[in-house]
Amino acid sequence: MTALWPYLVPPSAHGDDSLCAVSATGHRVTFADGSTALDADSGLWNVNLGYNNRRIAHALAEAAEHASYLGSFRFENLFARRAAQDLLQVCGPDHYARVLFSTGGGVANDAVMKLARLYHAVQGRPGRNLVVALRGSFHGLTFGGFALTGEDLGQRVYGVDQRLIRHVSPNNTAELGQLMAALGGQVAAVVVEPVVGTGTIPLTDQYVAELGRLREEHGFLLVADEVATGFGRIGKYFASEDWPGLPDVLVTSKGLTNGSCPAAALVMSHRVAQALVEHDTTFAHAETQGGTALVCAAISATIAEMDRLNAVSAGQNVAAWLETALTELITRHPLATTVTGAGCFRTLHLTHHDGQALSGADVADLVTKIRHAGAIVHPGPSGIQLVPSLTYSRAEVAELMTCVEQGLDSLLPVALLAMRS
Repeated sequence: MTALWPYLVPPSAHGDDSLCAVSATGHRVTFADGSTALDADSGLWNVNLGYNNRRIAHALAEAAEHASYLGSFRFENLFARRAAQDLLQVCGPDHYARVLFSTGGGVANDAVMKLARLYHAVQGRPGRNLVVALRGSFHGLTFGGFALTGEDLGQRVYGVDQRLIRHVSPNNTAELGQLMAALGGQVAAVVVEPVVGTGTIPLTDQYVAELGRLREEHGFLLVADEVATGFGRIGKYFASEDWPGLPDVLVTSKGLTNGSCPAAALVMSHRVAQALVEHDTTFAHAETQGGTALVCAAISATIAEMDRLNAVSAGQNVAAWLETALTELITRHPLATTVTGAGCFRTLHLTHHDGQALSGADVADLVTKIRHAGAIVHPGPSGIQLVPSLTYSRAEVAELMTCVEQGLDSLLPVALLAMRS
């Protein structure tokens, strides 16, 4: 038995060497039991450029040697200044003005709700306290982010306060309009993922346009939670970069350091930043490890590597190969039904041979079988998520699909399996 209590693993599975990673390089992870698997989860959707990137590792080592702990708590540091400027350049400095660093997506979503309420308060609108999110969304498991999350993950059991949160269905403009007609004057912000939750449902162009129109009408802040979709994950540097009305705040994390250390950022528009600056407002949010020299050295190095590797374009190639392979799988495998998502962020929806949806236990069992076949995938609602790094080769996409199909075959009755072979 291990002393470690790992996240989201039942105690009965603690200490399992087949789940204990010991090293990783490229797109492969080696476990304590000696097995190796092709990682199609990009760590946890964050290792967009593959493991063991030497330039990012060197930047971290250099910062550790020469700066150690230099933070952003009542001080600035040169690494954080550089990283903020680098991040603005890829987000778009014409629209975005300032960067607040955080340590993870959930904490950043806690901060963004505070920021939205503060933004309205300093302008004499203290009654704007509601924050709207989408059903099926995932914004983290901190108390604020957990409240914002639109999946039922036991929030009541943990006493999470959702009294100032409202959820509406994604891509339902009528429902969104009805909520705003009733409560628009109380809404501080609407927080949306461009590709919603673990079901990976992309927002439609119509819905995004309506969000922009309602923002103009009601005055709330529009926040793009790009924790998962940023840094090339769905074929653009950021999914919201071509929205007709750009977000007031962009939240990024996951790929921000290529998974090398915990980091997130709130990227504020000129409008939001100026409202706080002109009132000389101190924002009551701070984290010991937010915006440190090590983290920010990794951010700058990751942005440089995204450029050097032409990662957005590379990810578009991987997405095209994956799209073709998934389309072919659906045509020939009786359990594969549909695919949702975009770019290198996909959910393969599945059923049993009798048409019944897979339960959570079924999905967990399938994920284990695919790992035994040689690939790591992520559980999704009645299916699996495929989130490969942007730097996959075409051969690795083919290898991944072979492992997925082998796992699916293990769920087939003997008679059906014999027919396929």
